[in-house]
Amino acid sequence: MYKNCYCGHDLPLFCPQISLRHRICLVSQLLPSIKDPPLPTFSFFSLFIPHKAFVSSLVDKMANAASGMAVDDQCKLKFLELKAKRNYRFIVFKIHEQQVVVDKLGGPDETYEDFTAALPVNECRYAVFDFDFTTDENCQKSKIFFIAWSPDTSRVRSKMVYASSKDRFKRELDGIQVELQATDPSEMSFDIIKARAI
Repeated sequence: MYKNCYCGHDLPLFCPQISLRHRICLVSQLLPSIKDPPLPTFSFFSLFIPHKAFVSSLVDKMANAASGMAVDDQCKLKFLELKAKRNYRFIVFKIHEQQVVVDKLGGPDETYEDFTAALPVNECRYAVFDFDFTTDENCQKSKIFFIAWSPDTSRVRSKMVYASSKDRFKRELDGIQVELQATDPSEMSFDIIKARAI
């Protein structure tokens, strides 16, 4: 390869007779003509952009694996009936053999007193209650409550299992408007429910 150096002579770049100074000069003239290889316009991760629903499902499965708790399909089906068709006033759920299942169903004509009576005194439960109320403007409204019932008299291990699985289970029930945690009946009295709804 021949290249014109700083002194104006054409010399072969790899000629052993040229001095180091000439060699550096020749190389410095060649460098501007060498272009860097183009950077890739995509990364490996851009080939896999998961859909939001897939990510949500994956998170739920990971949470499920972490808590070791599954959710029976009837839980979601009955909740949808409560929310859309108002077939039930309340639903009580329990954890049975590493799975959240429906424990009790309250008909549409049952009251809040019927609901509180359906909760066991010494055992934890999840529950949803469809609360109807009248606003100060005399408007009829309703809100769906999610209640985590964890009485003081229940077993410590049961409290831990229900507490660690609560958020994962609640995500399955799309439409919860108010969440309430109670360890004693006084913490979920009718007045407290009404105050939280308004």
